[in-house]
Amino acid sequence: METILTNARIVLGDEVITGTLHLKDGAIAGVDTTGSTVADAEDMDGDYLIPGLVELHTDHLENHYMPRPKVRWNPIAAVCAHDAQIATSGITTVFDALRVGLDEDTDATGEDMRRLADAIEAGVAKDRLRADHFIHLRCEVSAPNCLESFRLFDDDPRVRIASLMDHSPGQRQFASLEAYAVYYKGKMKMGDAEFNAFCERRLAQSAEYSDKNRKAVADLARPRGIVLASHDDATGAHVDEAVELGIRVAEFPTTMEAARASKEQGLSVLMGAPNVVRGGSHSGNISARALAEHGFLDILSSDYIPFSLIQAAFFLSEVVDEVDLPQAVAMVSRNPARAAGLGDRGEIAVNRRADLVRVRVEDHIPIVRCVWREGRRVA
Repeated sequence: METILTNARIVLGDEVITGTLHLKDGAIAGVDTTGSTVADAEDMDGDYLIPGLVELHTDHLENHYMPRPKVRWNPIAAVCAHDAQIATSGITTVFDALRVGLDEDTDATGEDMRRLADAIEAGVAKDRLRADHFIHLRCEVSAPNCLESFRLFDDDPRVRIASLMDHSPGQRQFASLEAYAVYYKGKMKMGDAEFNAFCERRLAQSAEYSDKNRKAVADLARPRGIVLASHDDATGAHVDEAVELGIRVAEFPTTMEAARASKEQGLSVLMGAPNVVRGGSHSGNISARALAEHGFLDILSSDYIPFSLIQAAFFLSEVVDEVDLPQAVAMVSRNPARAAGLGDRGEIAVNRRADLVRVRVEDHIPIVRCVWREGRRVA
């Protein structure tokens, strides 16, 4: 089957051209700068065509499965609802983040996460899903049950990324105890005495479990070919530790020092798209725009707002002089695909997968008009 998309502004790896795309058997068969005279060619009316977005770390699935405390939605329905929002945001490949190691800020269990993974895998097997789904394990290394929960995913082929994180007070993302108090007091509705006791428990758990769990998870992941990511690195010492563990992606570094060190050591630096759109971190850490200005930003992730990924790509090219549209689009397509070891997608080029998004920009907001995955229209 052949599809021709013409009169489009096509975002390539290093330039934007006006022309035509030829799709055949799920792949891009041709790219040219001419119009098409074929009668059934689809006129893109001057809209952008960009590669399907590749999302490495979204926490959004849990919102569909656990919409309220103590409430569990049907996992298949939750995955389908999540998938619909992902696809209509222009994301054609997604790594759904599932928690490994549960702390006191959730009533979720390891079995809940395994149930969601089973629903993802059933959705893939039965062709229920619009996007291509993989699994990203968010490993809270300070949690006593981190390794026990990780073992629930032994030999699961959908697991492609594991990130190592420690959200105890005074560490990494929450180096500022004031920011930690604002976040957790608000989230868990704790008074001062309860919050102080909570901090003491979290610090004791971190001291006991973090270092050994961080190493143990890395040792289990590497032989399986799982891409390892660090999380919220703040110092050069954190980055040195990451390199020693075999980390390839530095997620959400909290300081310019850590981002610079990550780039110098060859890690791909990932930041949140909401950080770009909002102009800063909700935790008071380094701005993603500042990293982009210094050339220290490689990948964007929607994190907790799926649509922020495409929004940030177009916005970043407007607000940061050092980043043009092809470079910004690469941060949400080619760069994350390469970091995850997916060489068959992430850019508009001959023989790449025909994962595409038709976009019209109105009032500085990208409007997703159509989405194709492997040449099949899915939105």
